[in-house]
Amino acid sequence: MGRERGPGRLGLTHPARKPMVCGPHPGDLHFHMIFKSLCRHAGIGANSYLLESRDARVVLDAGMHPKHEGMEAVPHYEFLEDGSVDSIIITHSHLDHVGTLPVFLENQPQARVFLSPETAELASALLHNSVNVMQSKRIEHGITEYPLFEHRELDRIVEVFEERGIERPFDLDSAGTFRATFHDAGHILGSVGVTIEAGGKRVMYTGDVNFEHSTLQRGAVFPEQTVDALIVETTRGAQARAEGYDRYNEENAFAEAMRGVIERKGSVLVPVFAMGKTQEVLAMIHRFKEEGRIPRHTPVYIGGLGTKMTHIYDRFCDVSRRHLPGFRFLKDMEIEGGNKKRKGPIPFSAGCIYALSSGMMSENTVSNIFARQGILENKRHGLFFVGYADPETPGGRIREASQGDSIVLDPAHPPVKLNCEMRTFDFSGHSTREAIADYIVKVRPKKTFLVHGDDDAVEWFRAEISRRLPETRVIVPLPGEEHEI
Repeated sequence: MGRERGPGRLGLTHPARKPMVCGPHPGDLHFHMIFKSLCRHAGIGANSYLLESRDARVVLDAGMHPKHEGMEAVPHYEFLEDGSVDSIIITHSHLDHVGTLPVFLENQPQARVFLSPETAELASALLHNSVNVMQSKRIEHGITEYPLFEHRELDRIVEVFEERGIERPFDLDSAGTFRATFHDAGHILGSVGVTIEAGGKRVMYTGDVNFEHSTLQRGAVFPEQTVDALIVETTRGAQARAEGYDRYNEENAFAEAMRGVIERKGSVLVPVFAMGKTQEVLAMIHRFKEEGRIPRHTPVYIGGLGTKMTHIYDRFCDVSRRHLPGFRFLKDMEIEGGNKKRKGPIPFSAGCIYALSSGMMSENTVSNIFARQGILENKRHGLFFVGYADPETPGGRIREASQGDSIVLDPAHPPVKLNCEMRTFDFSGHSTREAIADYIVKVRPKKTFLVHGDDDAVEWFRAEISRRLPETRVIVPLPGEEHEI
């Protein structure tokens, strides 16, 4: 019989936990661990995975799919019996890894939530913003399921977050069946990969990882011991890095492009994600001004959620493993929109740099509005992409267009011609496929689970790992499939 559990951590009750059928029985010589994908769709989206033994259950991440709406954007939490999960690990605060945490906790209120201190703050801000977005979508698009959770629920949830630092082992369940260690993943502030040890077996989940140093974020530091199973992201599997690429030179090319726009009395629009990419771009601009690559007096604008996330980045400037230790963007740079004194919309004028969300220029976001109301049609201006944009988004359509093409940025408004200078720079927060493949070879997993990638990206990794590690079993997990580790 499963033992009766009392009120959940959020003050809710739930049914007794049922015995697991997949684990060992008394007298078994081997510890059994099962991996299961809870993802609703293949590819990059609502990331969530389950590790379970007979005595413990741990979930890895609770993402929301960016391309789907309502419950279609939520992982398969119905695969989990109510009240059956001991804990959940959140590897970082991007929406596709934390966006449905409150939905998960509705039926798993007893589950402990482990995450880094930085992720705890960023995730709270992001989820509160997500409520606002869902409320708007309910009104504008009639999505009656929205919002999936409310602000007051978030206020209760964040009170029970359990923060853990990197390289400090901790138990994931009361019996100590599963033991975890966080490692710096180099992706954004607070991002971690995690090693989980249980019954003499070792599993590594990378989350989103970047092994290379970037302007602000230091590269990942992951353990290199062999593992029984590796759950690894494959985001850039379909992209070969340009021959001769050098991050420093790429940044300098970005500076020269901005300088050219400013010298011809234009303005630069850089669509950015509020968390991670905004702060990377600000760090670059700081260097460019210090080195005289762009005029020191050039006004720089951020706004909205980007400002809130930058405040959080600044609060962790002394304690996080990053470049520019102690440097605070909103205190040590002159940034317009970085304080509460300015009210109203961001003004548009010549000779400025606008680092505005969203990074994919979704409808009704500031970057979309700026592009539609002046940037795109004027040849003096520059529109520079510094990260990924899905081909189906307004940003993706711009990137695929040619000069003079008319582009629909918002169906509610007329198409706009692409006359401005448009360029794309490679400042991805995800590791190259070669670096990840090299890491897989180092840890020589018995089983490699390929996740978080489109079909062509996953296929590159499957072929590459099968070639370099023929003894490793390479698995592309389907939702709900059980795989023994």
